[in-house]
Amino acid sequence: MTHLVLLGDSIFDNAAYVDGGPAVIDQVRQHLPAGWTATLLAVDGDTSAEVLAQIQRLPPDTTHLVLSVGGNDALGTLSQMGRPAGTVVKALDILTAIQAGFQTRYQVLIATLLALNTPLMVCTIYDQVPGLPTGLRTALGLFNDVILRTAIHHRLPVLDLRMVCTESGDYSVKSPIEPSSQGGAKIAERMVAAVIGQGSSAKGCRVHW
Repeated sequence: MTHLVLLGDSIFDNAAYVDGGPAVIDQVRQHLPAGWTATLLAVDGDTSAEVLAQIQRLPPDTTHLVLSVGGNDALGTLSQMGRPAGTVVKALDILTAIQAGFQTRYQVLIATLLALNTPLMVCTIYDQVPGLPTGLRTALGLFNDVILRTAIHHRLPVLDLRMVCTESGDYSVKSPIEPSSQGGAKIAERMVAAVIGQGSSAKGCRVHW
């Protein structure tokens, strides 16, 4: 039995936002081949630090991991991003400190997951959320830079959700920062294809979308 486990936040734990439609975990299971199973451990609202608790609940037969986290870390910095700054350089200093804090938390999480010796794929944070201010879209690049650099360093495959959820219909009408069933279907299809294509032992920083 091959067992895929989803870790992270509401990108995967989106059942509350699809109005009775299929959630990401349902759509992942629809795409899995015979002999595969999938478990959802991701929790709506969790940050990179809180995913450490999800790891404690991993099934003993887990064979593949996919992680999508960082959006709630970004949301938690909105008050810092709203601080006044006298110059552009001072504003960049604030953003640099925000990025450094996320980098520390994310790298601790990845190191913990790598210690499990289980194939791992990570996801970027999508940035085409309807109504998202352009400044915040730019700020998400700081978080995605950490994710991509960490993946490159550890030669981890990446599912680039920025290239997956590109239409307004990919986002929930109940909460635009969550994926709709349409967006979830895209995420699930590309995730399963990437995980299957990666195999159980292959390692390399290939970006999928």
